[in-house]
Amino acid sequence: MSEIENLLPHRVPFLFVDEIVQADKERIIASHVFTEKEFFFAGHFPRYPVVPGVILVETMAQSGGAGLRKLGILPGDALFFLASVDKVKFRRQVRPGDEVRSEIVNLRISPKMVKQSGKAYVGEELAAEAEWMCLVGKP
Repeated sequence: MSEIENLLPHRVPFLFVDEIVQADKERIIASHVFTEKEFFFAGHFPRYPVVPGVILVETMAQSGGAGLRKLGILPGDALFFLASVDKVKFRRQVRPGDEVRSEIVNLRISPKMVKQSGKAYVGEELAAEAEWMCLVGKP
């Protein structure tokens, strides 16, 4: 089992974090390469595949959760569920082969709730940004 699979309950085809590059109490940086084999490209869009915006938000949220787990802030058996998503903006298309770097800021963390903001980059270009809140619970 990979480090990421130890940090997140998600599995392929819905696992969008390859590596935690940096994690501290203020900031988390993670990366994921979207390959041409991603399940959603078959329908979004067959002749011009683009990563759906909701997948970019999910990628940032998974990155934030994995970073908190790596830091030991969220217990290993905790599950986190998106409760709200705000201030979402999409700035650039993400295509097959693009590596997305998620830069996450921890805004508020409690045993029952996590609030984070994030930006997703391809190279130095901003692709997406959002704020979200996750509820933390047990299976």
